[in-house]
Amino acid sequence: MLDASIKNQLDTYLQKIVNPVEISVSVNNSPKSAELQALATEIAALSEKITLQTQQIEANSTHRAPLMAIGAAGKDARVGFAGIPMGHEFTSLVLALLQAGGHPSKAEAALQQQAEQLQGEFHFETYISLACQNCPDVVQALNLIAVLNPNVTHTMIDGALFQNEVNERNILAVPSIYLNGELFGQGRMTLAEILNKVDTSGGQKHAAALSEKEPYDVLIVGGGPAGAAAAIYAARKGIRTGVIADRFGGQVLDTMSIENFISVNETDGPGLAANLEQHVLSYDVDVMNSQKAKKLTAGDLISVELENGATLKSRSVILSTGARWREMNVPGEQEYRGKGVAYCPHCDGPLFKGKRVAVIGGGNSGIEAAIDLAGIVEHVTVLEFSDTLRADAILQRKANSMSNITIIKQALTTDVSGDGQRVTGLNYTDRATNEPHYVELAGIFVQIGLIPNTEWLQGDIELSKHGEIVIDNRGQTSIPGVFAAGDVTTVPYKQIIIAMGAGSTAALSAFDHLIRSPLIDTGTFDAGKYDNEQPEVKIQAA
Repeated sequence: MLDASIKNQLDTYLQKIVNPVEISVSVNNSPKSAELQALATEIAALSEKITLQTQQIEANSTHRAPLMAIGAAGKDARVGFAGIPMGHEFTSLVLALLQAGGHPSKAEAALQQQAEQLQGEFHFETYISLACQNCPDVVQALNLIAVLNPNVTHTMIDGALFQNEVNERNILAVPSIYLNGELFGQGRMTLAEILNKVDTSGGQKHAAALSEKEPYDVLIVGGGPAGAAAAIYAARKGIRTGVIADRFGGQVLDTMSIENFISVNETDGPGLAANLEQHVLSYDVDVMNSQKAKKLTAGDLISVELENGATLKSRSVILSTGARWREMNVPGEQEYRGKGVAYCPHCDGPLFKGKRVAVIGGGNSGIEAAIDLAGIVEHVTVLEFSDTLRADAILQRKANSMSNITIIKQALTTDVSGDGQRVTGLNYTDRATNEPHYVELAGIFVQIGLIPNTEWLQGDIELSKHGEIVIDNRGQTSIPGVFAAGDVTTVPYKQIIIAMGAGSTAALSAFDHLIRSPLIDTGTFDAGKYDNEQPEVKIQAA
């Protein structure tokens, strides 16, 4: 199953295993079982510290097959993969092997300690699709908790392979997490979010520890391309730099293919996000993941209050909170969110195999979604509000060439209908004739642009009529010492490479602000050494 290049890389990783690991494979007579057996055999052959056991499952058994369970040798396996953990989940598999074998995780030490101290029995199941880019974050977080705590188990379940379970539990969005048989959460959840949901006292302790941190010279709110670039440029100036990130990488994590990042012919969002984080962490930057800002308060030291109750202080702040998918705001959308209404075609598309779906929006994102979905579903109906599509011509040609894509222009979606459990269709009005229409559907994928993440800033900073942070050409906002960059701002083009440049500009502007501002004794910043600073002549790599 694995080509030579992947085997060589995997062999290098498996050398990090400290203690013996056992893989237990449950199989039946299906082709997928044979595929999983082959994968497990190849992996076991790469390391003398891995042993393999196989169990044959009867056709009428309630035991899942194919299933790969991983654990320390001689102990009950607490991590399982029901399906073939390839695609985005191959990394989850490799990490599970390493962690079960005693290789330490890079997760925050306080969170690992919190996981180890959980009291009670926790049996997690996560339904995923192998095309989902958010799913590995959840799978890896729960796998780590299971490795660290003997009272926790976790099984990843490929929804496309176990369709009977998906239908029984009415799962229409991934990742869908179950705890002890009950729905625990849907969508991306970080390690901190999962732990705090099952252990509220641990979250309170973590918030208190954050509040005790010394003030920063620059505090960056947001860990997307703009925030990452700002962190690197700030850290290179030798100043105390912190980053608050809900999820490092931001929207990039939801991007399947990136083909316009200069100097890189093609990459994907998760890969780019991982490289961004690795680059930032190579500097002395305090990265605080799984944190959301709640309130910004100006003063000699600028305060940023977090949703968990912690408060951080800094001499300057860079806002790079990005944007999120815009919603339709029609009746039924929220009621059926996760029950047929979706925003990530790559993640949730496989759950609608052989069914009829709609895509709302005729821009690049909408037409790309339609093309991708057309290879999985029975039929795609694209509804575009305008009388013309905004997508690139090459995408329009591709969509028009596919027999199972119908494009309807001048369509105003009016409401989403369902049976109380899942989406059954939608109503729209033809804007040219004012005639109402109904489309019978199993799923609706909303792709109508972005909305800036600035609700928490309203009333405290100048925003445009579209809710974007107003900045000048140096990234300065209406508050002295507060800068902004990326998709959250009034910058006209929302592109990764533009966000990176804006983040760099904001960091340099923040540094310039610091060296020109009266010194506040925080014990972290020596303004004197920057007196008479001259422009660098030597050209350095970006």
